[in-house]
Amino acid sequence: MNKIKNYIGQFHTIIWVLLIGTVLSRGSAFMTLPFLSIYLSRHMDLPPLIIGITVGMSPLMGTVGGFVGGHLSDRFGRKRVMLISLFTLAFVYYGFTIAQSQGWFILLNALNGLCNSFFEPTSQALMADLTEKKNRMKAYSLRYTAINIGASVGPLVGAYLATASAKLSFTLTGTTYLLYAFVLVFFLSKLVVPQVEQTNKKSVSVGSAFRIIKTDRALRYLILGGIIVNMGYVQMDSNLPQFLQGKLENGVVIFSVLLTVNAVMVVVLQMPISHFAERFKPMQAMVIGALLMAAGLFSCSFINGWLIAIISMIFLTLGEILIFPSSSLVIDQLAPEHLRGTYFGAGQFRKIGNFFGPIFGGYLLSHFHGQIMFWTISIVTLGGIFFFQIGNQAFIKMKLPGVEKVL
Repeated sequence: MNKIKNYIGQFHTIIWVLLIGTVLSRGSAFMTLPFLSIYLSRHMDLPPLIIGITVGMSPLMGTVGGFVGGHLSDRFGRKRVMLISLFTLAFVYYGFTIAQSQGWFILLNALNGLCNSFFEPTSQALMADLTEKKNRMKAYSLRYTAINIGASVGPLVGAYLATASAKLSFTLTGTTYLLYAFVLVFFLSKLVVPQVEQTNKKSVSVGSAFRIIKTDRALRYLILGGIIVNMGYVQMDSNLPQFLQGKLENGVVIFSVLLTVNAVMVVVLQMPISHFAERFKPMQAMVIGALLMAAGLFSCSFINGWLIAIISMIFLTLGEILIFPSSSLVIDQLAPEHLRGTYFGAGQFRKIGNFFGPIFGGYLLSHFHGQIMFWTISIVTLGGIFFFQIGNQAFIKMKLPGVEKVL
C-alpha cells in the first residue's frame, strides 16, 4: 500500500486529473474518429481520395495550430489555452451530429485538429512543469498508456455505433469533453499550481519561436522523421478500415478488434518496453520503432483474415510504443525551461504526415490495388530512419560538454 502511495505521490494531483481525463476523452474520441472514414463512405458515398482529404484536415490544422498553441501557453499560461480548447472540442463533436455536407465535415474536422493541437502540447508542457526531471519519462509513458486505455474500449463501442447510430457516438464524445473541461476548471481553480510558468520567463516573439526549428538541428530532424513515420502510422485510421471493409466481409469488426489489440498492447507493454528503451538514446529507439512500423505496414498488404491482421497490428504497435513517448522525451530534453510549450508545439509539425498520409494512401487505394498502397507506404516509412539517425548525431553533439544551442 505504501508503494502505491509513493508512486502516486511522485506526480502532482493535476497530473492525475489530466491522465484520468485523457482516458475518458480519448476513449470517446476513439469511439468516433477511427470510424469517420467508414461513416463518410457509407452515408455520403465519397471516394477514398476525398475521404482522405476530410480525415487529413485535422492533422493539417494541427501542424501550425500546435506550434501557435504551445507558444501562446508559454506567453499567457497553460490554463487558459487548455480550457478554451476543451470547451471548443465539445461543441465540435456536437456539430458533427448535425453536419449534412462534406464541407461541414471538413470544417469541423479542421477545427477538431486545431483545438487538439492547442491542448496536447500545452498539457504535455504543464505535465513537465509539474514533474521532476527524473520522473518525466514515466509521466509521458503514463500519458501514452492513458490514451490507449481509452482506445482499448472506444473502438469496440464505436464498431457497434458505426452500424447502429454514428450520431450518438458524436454526442457522447462531445459530452465527455464538456465534462472534462468543467472538472479541469474546478481542479485548476482549487489546487495551488506551482508557478513554474511565471519563473525564468523571457519574452519570446513569434518570429523567434519559428526560428527554433531552423537553429535546432536535432529538433528539425526529429520533426522530419516524424512526418514520414506519421504518414505510415495514420494509414491505420484512414485507409486500413476502407481496405478491410472492401476486402473482407467482416472488415469493420476486424478493424475494431485490431484497434483494441493495439490499445491493450500499449497499456500492457508501454512501461516495460519504455524501461528497456532507456538503455538506448531516444532516437535510437525511434529507429527500431520505424523498422517495426514499416514491417507492420508491409504485412497489412497480405491480410486475408484474422491471423495476419493481428500479426500486422503487433508490429505496428511495437513500433508505436518505441517512437511516440521517445519523441516527447527528446523534445523535453531539447527545450529550455522558458520555451517548453513552444518546443512541444513545434513537435506538432510532424502531423504534416498525418495530413498527407491519408491523401497519398487514398490516391494509391483509388488507382491501384491495396497491396501496392501498403508496399509503397512501408518503403516511405523506412525513410524516417535516415532523419532519426542524423537527429541522433545532432542530439549527442548538443549534449557534449561545452556545446550550447543558439536560439
